[in-house]
Amino acid sequence: MPKRERHAAILEIIREHRVTSQEALRELLARRGFEVAQATLSRDIHELRLVKVPDAEGFGRYTLPEEWELTPLLQRLLPSLYLSADGVGNLLVVRTLTGGAPPVALGIDWEEWPEVVGTIAGDDTILIILRSPEHLEGIRQRLEDIAGQHA
Repeated sequence: MPKRERHAAILEIIREHRVTSQEALRELLARRGFEVAQATLSRDIHELRLVKVPDAEGFGRYTLPEEWELTPLLQRLLPSLYLSADGVGNLLVVRTLTGGAPPVALGIDWEEWPEVVGTIAGDDTILIILRSPEHLEGIRQRLEDIAGQHA
């Protein structure tokens, strides 16, 4: 089936169900006649700009772009998820609440800050690789400012 139809089905599923994993999304898609590989589904999620954010109970669920598109992702997430940041050289480690690292890392990636080479996210920790050690303090301060924390 065409990608456009699959994307429409994914968005409809996200609106109708509380989807907490890619596997759950794959199963719901299969019920609608869309058999997709995990790699294809990962690409679809990225292309649709879906993000997995913790809900009120602390469990991650996929949300629709229109739920957060009017406010940049980091401005929405950092005030409630950010705990701290510390680093050395060109490596900055950011601590978040449990489950907060993947959506925050995604937000950092989407910002496309020229100082950032990339991010690696665990469950509550993000490693930000910077282009230069000189960028460390500026990025740490930028994250704290967005989070509403002032040193």
